[in-house]
Amino acid sequence: MNMEISQAAAAWFKRELDLKNGDYIRLFPRYSSGGGLHPGFSLGIATEAPGRPAIQVKQDDIVFYMEEQDLWYMEGYDLSIVYSESEDDIEYKYEPKPVSGEVQVSLS
Repeated sequence: MNMEISQAAAAWFKRELDLKNGDYIRLFPRYSSGGGLHPGFSLGIATEAPGRPAIQVKQDDIVFYMEEQDLWYMEGYDLSIVYSESEDDIEYKYEPKPVSGEVQVSLS
């Protein structure tokens, strides 16, 4: 799994959650009536230091991470977090990872 956070998305987190340089954002699956990748679950956030981070990315002096026990949620996908100016909100973009031996075709 790869994880990318745009600079604008990191700035949104800093502004909305009053984060300081060096703070942490944990991404984790949580029960939800909506859904992201899995019915009944969506991606939650918390401002807490990592315990057993499996993946982490630093953007705008904020560390975004997922713990080992939470990676099942992203299995087979990469995650990008981007800022939507029109919504003044962040957006999670889930990109399927190609299966080994699978050919990717781009339709343009």
